[in-house]
Amino acid sequence: MASPALVLTGPTASGKTAVALLVAEMIGAEILAMDSATVYRGMDVGTAKPSPADRARIPHHLLDIADPAATFSVADWLKAAHAAELDVLSRGKKALFAGGTPLYLKALLEGLFEGPAQDPALRREIEALPDLHAELAKVDPASAKRLHPNDRKRLVRAIEVFRLTGRTISELQTQWGAERRPARIVLLDPPRDELRRRIVERARGMLAGGLVEEARRLTLSTETRKFIGYEEARAVADGRMTKEEAATLMAARTWTLVRRQSTWFRKLEGALRLSSGTPEEMAGLAAAHFTAAGIP
Repeated sequence: MASPALVLTGPTASGKTAVALLVAEMIGAEILAMDSATVYRGMDVGTAKPSPADRARIPHHLLDIADPAATFSVADWLKAAHAAELDVLSRGKKALFAGGTPLYLKALLEGLFEGPAQDPALRREIEALPDLHAELAKVDPASAKRLHPNDRKRLVRAIEVFRLTGRTISELQTQWGAERRPARIVLLDPPRDELRRRIVERARGMLAGGLVEEARRLTLSTETRKFIGYEEARAVADGRMTKEEAATLMAARTWTLVRRQSTWFRKLEGALRLSSGTPEEMAGLAAAHFTAAGIP
């Protein structure tokens, strides 16, 4: 059986970075980022990426491993995560997964649906369809609702899987979990009012800290362009929005994201939930949870 994964997670703006650094120092760990935004190079301010000082304090992995103009999948992250974890463990250190992307956590614990091998002839046929999104909606409404109409790569794959297997990719993906990996999970779950305050401060801080300039210089893909803050920052750069208007919109979008994250986190079983305390206090409790004997 695989060794238990050590996971520190929680919604956006819950304070994971500060607590993770302290926990890593306490238990002799290196940090593996479990975040779908910080994997991208150059997207530093808008993703609240750990600072150079943070990375000098504790080694971090899975940051800056993808081009923001390219597509980076869950499978790509999982492959990189497995390699990074083996590297950390081989040096006698613990691997602490820290981040708030639920799909990455799900893949880490339950594995990843790979599906049938690609069929080049069938893919060419699918790619020639006039409206991929509409075609997918006919056979797999759940996946069509989840995927952006411009996400051609995933639309083609979802249609291909259906035509090859007669089953939807959304149905097949629910079969994850046959060999669930054991884990020790700490969930940071601040009170809602506190989280709202942090989200507003976070948005304003990003806009004051260089997000507009960052968004202006980056070439983004269809996927990364949708990350919270980048469209708003471009609007500020173009004079279509003030920074305060952008901060308000960013905070609203972040709160929507947090609500979705929290819905998923509520389903976590066996997690130690921490809702209050200083970073040092929460880190102490988390470290004890990660190192306690008898926890699966």
